[in-house]
Amino acid sequence: MSRTTRTAAALTILATALTPAAALAKHGADDGPAHDRGDDKGGLRDDRTSDATTSKGKTRKARVRVTGSCDGDSTAKLKAKPDDGRLEVEFEVDENRVGSAWAVTITRNDDTVVRRTATTRAPSGSFSVERKIANPAGTDRISARAVSPSGEVCTASLSI
Repeated sequence: MSRTTRTAAALTILATALTPAAALAKHGADDGPAHDRGDDKGGLRDDRTSDATTSKGKTRKARVRVTGSCDGDSTAKLKAKPDDGRLEVEFEVDENRVGSAWAVTITRNDDTVVRRTATTRAPSGSFSVERKIANPAGTDRISARAVSPSGEVCTASLSI
């Protein structure tokens, strides 16, 4: 392999490594008009990581994001992260239909912390329920459940 070829290959690898990852939009907004089914799950992944150390030497827990399951065509995801001594929890369901009122329940260690109705909204036909809840010492089990008017059920659980 010539020196020019090696240099070109090294520069290509370096440029690829330095290119930022694509941004992920909330509620399926990253999908183009030709996309036929809501969120492409571009942002759905299990994002569990170990404790991280901040620049000031403090240890903080990283956020946790999990893909939920639905017994129909909808998609769900649940996220949680520590925030100012509390837990910030977000449960999102994408039905790809605007105007459906879902019954949503979120629990922490089997105690209900949120019970409400959430309505899917344009443009993607999804809803998101966000709450800051207490964060007692130890590991917390967060579970979320949503039931649509048609009876479809979406659930997700995580530990943080």
